[in-house]
Amino acid sequence: MKDARDVILRPMVSEKSYNLLEENVYTFEVARTASKPEIRDAVESIFDVSVLKVNTLNRDGKRRRNRRTGTWGSRPDVKRAYVTLVEGDTIELFEV
Repeated sequence: MKDARDVILRPMVSEKSYNLLEENVYTFEVARTASKPEIRDAVESIFDVSVLKVNTLNRDGKRRRNRRTGTWGSRPDVKRAYVTLVEGDTIELFEV
């Protein structure tokens, strides 16, 4: 079994993820090889919450041009997980 910290890499910070917090949906960057059951177990063990469902998506990295040499490269590919929690559970991610 994988370590939970190897599955969940970091929370995603964007305007869309902030809007989803109102619906009790949290967005995380996860390992490319992580499956939905692994993501569910990792979130439940790290944050001590109950997960209702997990949706994942793979995003290809953007193509970027190197201005000095004129060659093309790309940003890394990213896998995201949208984790919906049971009503009443919350994760204290951005609390001050």
